[in-house]
Amino acid sequence: ANRTEDRANAISSAVELCGDSPLLAAAVFNNLALMSLLLQLGADVNSRLSTGNTAISMMFSHNKLESGFVSEGTRLLLSWGASFFPEKEGSREGCISSARKYGEHELANLLESELGGRRCEIVNLKSRPELNGKACVADEYLPASNQYKVTLEAKSKDLVILDPDNLKRRDRTPQDC
Repeated sequence: ANRTEDRANAISSAVELCGDSPLLAAAVFNNLALMSLLLQLGADVNSRLSTGNTAISMMFSHNKLESGFVSEGTRLLLSWGASFFPEKEGSREGCISSARKYGEHELANLLESELGGRRCEIVNLKSRPELNGKACVADEYLPASNQYKVTLEAKSKDLVILDPDNLKRRDRTPQDC
């Protein structure tokens, strides 16, 4: 067993009253740095409350959408492989609807696309073969051309426009850190 991962997913007696894992608590309190640290230590990005809420579904509460924190927090969780669940509040459609309701149209557009916000690996790129195997994050979906604007995970942070066929989802893991 991985003791660090166990600790990152532990529920303390103080938090147990609320039923939150540390990651869900960090999401509730808009603590992006703590969310990132917990994920690096192995926190389960899809841990759920007894109500079914996850860290990503909690991002879409009205007070989070009004704070502007939701976009950064959501992008972080998506890059670590956060899933949407079929319950109304936690579903992809429910989150998209909430984002549109509060004027977060760019975020809603991102969620509507298959790879939006996800960490990916570049594959089968003939025009720039040196990028094959490189990691990137799909920052924006461009529906008019059915392409993604991606940021390379390199010192240069280059932006590249790629077809979905040139992207393979590869969620971030603690081993990447």
